[in-house]
Amino acid sequence: LPMLSHSSMGGMQSPALPLGKGPHHVGCTDVMVGHTRQGLFLRLFYPCLPQAGAEQPLWIPRYEYCGGLADFAHCSRRWCAPLLSIAIGSCRVPVSWNGPFKLCSSGYPLIIFSHGLGGFRTLYSSVCSELASWGFVVAALEHRDHSASVTYFCTAKAGKEEWIPYQRVPQGQKEFYFRNKQVHQRAEECVRALRLFEDISSGKSVPNVLHQDFDLSVLKDSIDLAKVAVMGHSFGGVTAVLALVKDPGFRCAVALDAWMFPLEDALYPEVPKPVLFINTEKFQTPESVAKMKRLSSRDSQTKIITVLGSVHQSQTDFTFLTGKLASRIFSARGTLDPCKGLDITSRAALAFLQRHLNLREVFDQWDNLLEGIGDSVVREAPFCRSNL
Repeated sequence: LPMLSHSSMGGMQSPALPLGKGPHHVGCTDVMVGHTRQGLFLRLFYPCLPQAGAEQPLWIPRYEYCGGLADFAHCSRRWCAPLLSIAIGSCRVPVSWNGPFKLCSSGYPLIIFSHGLGGFRTLYSSVCSELASWGFVVAALEHRDHSASVTYFCTAKAGKEEWIPYQRVPQGQKEFYFRNKQVHQRAEECVRALRLFEDISSGKSVPNVLHQDFDLSVLKDSIDLAKVAVMGHSFGGVTAVLALVKDPGFRCAVALDAWMFPLEDALYPEVPKPVLFINTEKFQTPESVAKMKRLSSRDSQTKIITVLGSVHQSQTDFTFLTGKLASRIFSARGTLDPCKGLDITSRAALAFLQRHLNLREVFDQWDNLLEGIGDSVVREAPFCRSNL
């Protein structure tokens, strides 16, 4: 990666995302299905064959996303978008772009991943590629409910794109109703993503509108549709919980710092499968944790843990981008080392997924994390701890 000037990054060298620690190399491609906003847009992370000199994709896929992030952060597009582009525009994800898929006769388990408010399909590349390196196919959605900082679809007219901007809660509208409608749309998109992989597995031809050098039919016999989980961060965390209600194909959910507010009370008794809530220390409120406990009190397999020294953005890629500008705009750093935070999050998720997807792996070595036992992790929430 090229060095960025000291002034723009506050004396840091160019930001870098971590490599996955699992046994597999990781490949990555973008998939867009359909020519309307009812289609799907996702980034796929998957185990791949090693490839010398493989191209690495840009972390910010296009300049438009810098403008979207500026809008989301209440900053002026005119100065903030170019600054973001200078500061983080050259950052690449350490995976092989369109790398050759590594076939697996027993089938990889599948994770559908949902981003948070103002996010998009690449902002969780570190956790998605970490999971892929341990033998998962991970589909990171880019939602079209106006919660992404920006997204787009390609209309049937050749070369024409229609952009979908981030939308704030309209004045005079109650936030709950606005967000509740969005969370239902997002969960439906998770279900549509599951249908997409069912179509691929049944041998249907699924044309990728983006014409990548990656043929989706190579996945046909390499995904185990009996082992599917849904995962997400913040707005995506509550989306994952709702997806369990909407489709029995999801066996469990992993919710990173879930924002529980948009889910209606009537649905809590309907959640049929276990959830792992991995919270950060600084984001959750007692009210929000109480909502999670409504689920854990009904299902002993639903777990709530908190990662100490972490902030809400610690579970996004922003935590690895140490420039002053990015840190200031997105308050992305807690006191915990970002790599350590990623380790705790991914290992707890892997232990939970092994348990509920019946995987024959060694992830149960991290089972202690699910009980909040370990360095920098506690059960439930720190503000419930006594002051003695």
